[in-house]
Amino acid sequence: MSALALGTAQAAANSDWANKVPTNIKTTAGAAQAAMTATTGQAGMGQSDFLRLFTTQLNNQDPTDPVKNEAFVAQLAQFSQLEATTNMSTSLGALASSLASNQITGSANLIGKSVSVPGGPAQLVSGQTVNATIGLPQGADGVTLQVYNAAGDLVSTQTAGPQTAGDMLFSWNGQDDSGNALPTGNYRFVANAVVQGKNTTPTVSTMVSVLGVSQNADKSITLQVTGGKTIMLSDVTKIYG
Repeated sequence: MSALALGTAQAAANSDWANKVPTNIKTTAGAAQAAMTATTGQAGMGQSDFLRLFTTQLNNQDPTDPVKNEAFVAQLAQFSQLEATTNMSTSLGALASSLASNQITGSANLIGKSVSVPGGPAQLVSGQTVNATIGLPQGADGVTLQVYNAAGDLVSTQTAGPQTAGDMLFSWNGQDDSGNALPTGNYRFVANAVVQGKNTTPTVSTMVSVLGVSQNADKSITLQVTGGKTIMLSDVTKIYG
């Protein structure tokens, strides 16, 4: 439950006032301090503690100098604010749990679809092609794509001419520069582009198929994709049917 914390100066002043009054005389401050200490043991309280403190103050007020209307309304406003904050916290917690459950259910629809992941794994299956995109928001005068195997060896190089602004789509046929078919496995793409006369290394996003979905302890979603890899749902930039 949310707590309404009293300021340090206010709590100290209340305690100091209560200690200056003779012990055989009950005061609003003294009763309030005793009620708060007995129920919470600290300068913080919940709804029931606030209501108990408020009632104690009313019961022990000076009949010749009762609590002013302004103070009475101000304390009621504090109580209302505390109650509203507590209810809001409870509602937000329930909403968060509901959204987390809906997220994994919705993510299950990705199974069997292809997703685009910046810097994602390039899984080659013998006899098939690997599709990817190169992000070129300003276009390019020319593009070079290099393919590296799991050992870090350069196995293939492709070049392309001028490109318009946007995503450049390309497919790698799984062959090296000599036309030999490469074995099934994980590969990595590195792109270099000349943009307005300058060499750049744009991001390459690979397309992988989603095989499964799981939810982590922190409620984030992990996707199991081809090649025995896992990626975070938050890293996905595009989904293909």
